[in-house]
Amino acid sequence: MLQGCTQASPTRMATLTTPDTDALHPDIALVERVRQGDLAAFEQLMQQYDRKIFRIAQHITQNREDAEDIVQDTFLKAFTKIEQFQGNAKFYTWLVRIAVNESLMRLRKRRSSKTVSMDEEIQTEEGSMPRDFADWSPNPEQQYRQAELTEMLRRNVQKLTPDFRAVFVLRDIDGLSTEETAEALGLSIPAVKSRLLRARLQLRERLSRYFRVPNGEQA
Repeated sequence: MLQGCTQASPTRMATLTTPDTDALHPDIALVERVRQGDLAAFEQLMQQYDRKIFRIAQHITQNREDAEDIVQDTFLKAFTKIEQFQGNAKFYTWLVRIAVNESLMRLRKRRSSKTVSMDEEIQTEEGSMPRDFADWSPNPEQQYRQAELTEMLRRNVQKLTPDFRAVFVLRDIDGLSTEETAEALGLSIPAVKSRLLRARLQLRERLSRYFRVPNGEQA
């Protein structure tokens, strides 16, 4: 078996056996094993986070194929640069930072930003469905309204600038804290708060037009 994986350096071993060990995230031990050549440990990290990374990439790029490629590129880069992970932040936060950078680079490569076709399928967690041929359940009006609102939000998130979109996705969709978002994007906490506020205000302004009652007041 991988006997070498149990022989960490004295400094690292001391870190893992201090009274504060309980405060360490379990990923730290997995990262240590990866550094010593344990591929199974890296596979475990991939299994923990691949779907989360995929969702972040898809929300930013709005493209399923790009998101799948970004997941692969993110984990490949994480593996090759594992020694650069310092452990002063969560491994997942470090991974998100790589994924966001890969996503933004992918957006820059297709700056022409194609428009959404009415023939393009809607991507959901359950798979894809045609826009005009959804399988209506017992309450078609309610399901249509929900699908309409989801698609409306998706389109308007896509209209945010990449910088604002990245902050909005990490904070309001993926649920990272302000501190984790700042760490993932390499920003200050005030910068994150400022971008998030501006993203929310832009979305509120764009969406408010869809929720007005006949007398001009907002519903």
